[in-house]
Amino acid sequence: MKWVSMEIYGTVLAINPLQDVSSKTLFTVHLGGLDLAFTNHMFMVMLSALVLMIVLPLSVRSRRGFVPRGFTNVIETICVFLREDVARPFLKDRTDVYIGVLWSLFFFILTMNLLGMVPLDKIIWFFTRKENHLGGAATANLYVTGALALSSFVVFHLAGFWEGGFWHYGATLAPKVPWPVMPFIFLMELLSTFVRMFSLAIRLFANILAGHILLAMLLGFIVVFKTFLAAGPSILMALGTSLLELFVAFLQAYIFTFLTAIFIGFAISEEH
Repeated sequence: MKWVSMEIYGTVLAINPLQDVSSKTLFTVHLGGLDLAFTNHMFMVMLSALVLMIVLPLSVRSRRGFVPRGFTNVIETICVFLREDVARPFLKDRTDVYIGVLWSLFFFILTMNLLGMVPLDKIIWFFTRKENHLGGAATANLYVTGALALSSFVVFHLAGFWEGGFWHYGATLAPKVPWPVMPFIFLMELLSTFVRMFSLAIRLFANILAGHILLAMLLGFIVVFKTFLAAGPSILMALGTSLLELFVAFLQAYIFTFLTAIFIGFAISEEH
């Protein structure tokens, strides 16, 4: 009995659910006295950018006549929805100035989320029979989501400075309140701008990470119990989780874009 329990324990370690979302070094670049590691998540970020630079221009060029069809219609529908229903209620007449940033954020995050669901390393292994660490969910890396949140943070502050001027936008951190509470209000307003950035990073990171861990655990039950009775329910639950993860991939890209539009609207609105 003890031997069986140790075997199961070793199997669980071998199918560590964090394995699919952990950062793995592909190669190291020696630059001066620094060793810069190029990881699988960095590769997925570059691959996502490359896919967008190829797919989106092709979808625009493939348009025939005045009525978009097929994939072009999907892209145009998403763009119109983001502009009219997400951005315009908050940005109003300044929507067209910032919509390019919002479109870029949405499609970039969505592409990374979707590519993270593709078992790229398994596909390459099937054809080459060589172990590799390509693939992985880039948005399950806090550094990646942190960089995206920092980009959003810079955008809505620059928008505030650009639209209202340095002193006018800075004055929004210290509204007209009685002097004794002014330092406290200023500190709270200043902290809130950083809380927005951290909330964007943590929300995207946690949701994508949780989905991949759950999927790995469900499939891991097949290896742990090694019975057909466990395989059936595990596969069905994994299939349902994959569909849910597909929905979350779109939802999290939408939420990130939606919140960025709100923060830009706060920064440029006269009322705020």
